[in-house]
Amino acid sequence: MAFNDTLFQLGMDLTRSSTAQEEDRRVAAPVAHEDRKDYFIERDGKRYAGTHLIVDLFGARRLDDLEHIDATLKRCAKAAGATLLGVHLHHFTPNGGVSGVAVLAESHISIHSWPEADYAALDVFMCGDAEPEKCIEILREAFSVRDVVVKTHHRGSELEELKWQAARPKSVAVRMKGARRPRRAA
Repeated sequence: MAFNDTLFQLGMDLTRSSTAQEEDRRVAAPVAHEDRKDYFIERDGKRYAGTHLIVDLFGARRLDDLEHIDATLKRCAKAAGATLLGVHLHHFTPNGGVSGVAVLAESHISIHSWPEADYAALDVFMCGDAEPEKCIEILREAFSVRDVVVKTHHRGSELEELKWQAARPKSVAVRMKGARRPRRAA
């Protein structure tokens, strides 16, 4: 099951069933584009897999409040138009930091917080019609943030170039790397 693979890659315990895993077994996520298989985005003349926001929150509050973080990640998913599959959060002691993820049909929102430094690092990655940028104001308000730094990356935007390179004949690819062409045996 894809959900279990995702949790395994995130280092979560698969030996115990969680509420999110049970919900995932009962509810199938709706398909965003039934006529398309790749769910790639086409905007402003560019084609890419999804928008990945790297978000740093400085001077943030309530970074040790598990229920508040859970509710905030759910609000972010809803505002972005994403399909929430489940939330898994882990509370660390003694500093109270939280690490976790909201797994989305469109990808994920992850958080790692350092309440002792009033700092949180988030990853917001979404494909399809979801709008991850709508999460920023929710995060700013929910954590009473002093400063937010956002870096945007369009994942998979190099795909067409790489597909073209992969389709080249091997002899051309070898010559382009500066390697000598192998000699034929007589």
